[in-house]
Amino acid sequence: MKSNSEIDKRLNVAIRIAKETGKMLIDNFGKPVEFTAKKDGSLVTPIDLKAEKLLVDSIKENFPGDRILSEESEPKASDAAFKWIIDPLDGTHNYIRGVDVFGTSIALQYENEMVIGVIYLPVTKELYHAQKGKGAYWNGKRINVSKRDLNQATMIYDSSIRQNKKPMLAGLSKTIDKVFNIRMFGSTARSLSYIAEGKADLEIEFNDKLWDFAAGLLLVEEAGGKVTDFQGKKWGLHTRAYIASNGKVHEEVLRVMGKI
Repeated sequence: MKSNSEIDKRLNVAIRIAKETGKMLIDNFGKPVEFTAKKDGSLVTPIDLKAEKLLVDSIKENFPGDRILSEESEPKASDAAFKWIIDPLDGTHNYIRGVDVFGTSIALQYENEMVIGVIYLPVTKELYHAQKGKGAYWNGKRINVSKRDLNQATMIYDSSIRQNKKPMLAGLSKTIDKVFNIRMFGSTARSLSYIAEGKADLEIEFNDKLWDFAAGLLLVEEAGGKVTDFQGKKWGLHTRAYIASNGKVHEEVLRVMGKI
């Protein structure tokens, strides 16, 4: 593992630039927003691109040798040990509609291991951060996942059901009677931060992207939770479908989703 001082430096920068990006997002929130559709049907705005430039420029200024992977940019080949994985505006569709559930997600990978996760939700001024082996925090206070059983669980479910209806509706049908209630927030950063601090207990995603979940899944694990794919294997850079939970409900949900 790289010296902690190198990781600590990057954590401090990640926190600072997440807040700077959040301020820019708030300054433009509620104003008319132009948008275009990407190939996958998701939307992108000039604000996404402006936020990305702010993050990328700051990272390059501080750590010019590091690699950056962003939702809005094509990845470039690099053998750098450190790779930043950023989502400048997680919850773009909410942002466009004036729904105040959105934020910035920043993760840092060292070689093949995720070592830092930072999420900033600017409307509520909530800063979440996690460092591998050092726990998860909300505004500087240590947080932990819940201890609720499945029949008392709030389950967050993938909101893109129309993209892959058959398995997603099947999964929902098999879990809906086992949990207390279901939510869809339209922002992975918001969803996973809720699980990390114990406000929700379980999330099931079928087709998430690395920049959406990298920071949040580390946050959940460092808060004492569990994350796997539908077959119970450890999540990684190529994961798309996953279950993130408080750990207590995980095996029971795996038994259901592993058959979908």
